[in-house]
Amino acid sequence: MKSMAIFNNKGGVGKTTLTFHMAHALAEIGKKVLVIDLDPQCNFSIFALKESKIEEIWGEEEEFVDQYQVAVDARTSQQMSKIVGKHRSIHFIMKPVEEGISDPAYMPPVISLAKNLSFIPGRLSLHMYEDKISSRWAEVFVGDDLAIRTITNIRSIAERYAAHIGANIVLYDTSPSLGMLNRVTLSMADAFVVPCNPDLFSLYGIKNIGRSLDAWSKNFAILRQVLPPSRQSLLPKSGVKFLGYSVYKATRYAGQNEWNLATGHYNYAKKIPKTIGASISADLRANLPAVVLNAPIGGEAIMHSHQTMATMAQKYKAPMWMVPDCGLEAGDRSTIGGNAARYRQTRAAYHTFAQDILDRLGAV
Repeated sequence: MKSMAIFNNKGGVGKTTLTFHMAHALAEIGKKVLVIDLDPQCNFSIFALKESKIEEIWGEEEEFVDQYQVAVDARTSQQMSKIVGKHRSIHFIMKPVEEGISDPAYMPPVISLAKNLSFIPGRLSLHMYEDKISSRWAEVFVGDDLAIRTITNIRSIAERYAAHIGANIVLYDTSPSLGMLNRVTLSMADAFVVPCNPDLFSLYGIKNIGRSLDAWSKNFAILRQVLPPSRQSLLPKSGVKFLGYSVYKATRYAGQNEWNLATGHYNYAKKIPKTIGASISADLRANLPAVVLNAPIGGEAIMHSHQTMATMAQKYKAPMWMVPDCGLEAGDRSTIGGNAARYRQTRAAYHTFAQDILDRLGAV
């Protein structure tokens, strides 16, 4: 199993849309994928699940998120079996470590989004776990067992579920924050990808990522030296590696340049590799040639704006290429039906992107 975080310190870059479609594409080309929503804003969960399903999951968990052990003690073993036999959020699964109690033996089932694609939804209360990471962080370096369990919990859960369902790839959807939750998520992943809009803000986001990761990687290098052998296996064998960037949601202008971008977007897009070279240290880059890392993942395949197609994908909880066959509402049939070919063409584009991701991940 290899784990990968999709991250940018800039919101609104289409990260969740990209992750949703990449996950489906990876599953369609034969990989078994698990997505874990680690964004406290739960954007992937909102994209993938109906609101009624999210409400059902969160509602049944409410008491456990408030006081996990109290909620467990108030129920019989049969009642707990029913609770953990249903789909649960990642915060529910992480909650025992947050409260400092033993890891439970149960594993709530994952949600199947498609063949080969499983999902553990997020929860708005994840900030509570982030607070625990912050309060226990210093204790990690003196070997405190609970502190170590707290920061390795994400990877431990990912590995446990990947082994259980046979997943090859675990994807972490993240928030744009540089807070403690993302510090641990990125540092515990094998690789990360930065989706970018072709604009000034993405360039500054890359600079912030580089500065932060340099500091985090030094902390985790120390951590590898102080962790007991029994916990070493919970860390990646080497630090997280940068796989590359994507240019996303850019305006198409056919024939204008080699990427068929509007001039303003092209000028910013061409600055991204140089910004990465200056901001993300060589130690953090995957063992890939510079010519590969300097090129956007998938080339031009998913670069251009999908306009309203992404909105329809979220509405119907399906990748864009499946939307025309989703049993459309009457008001959408003419618009989507008239553009069905364009919707379906996105499948090949995302398969190209996914294959490039796999090729790069092989270097980690």
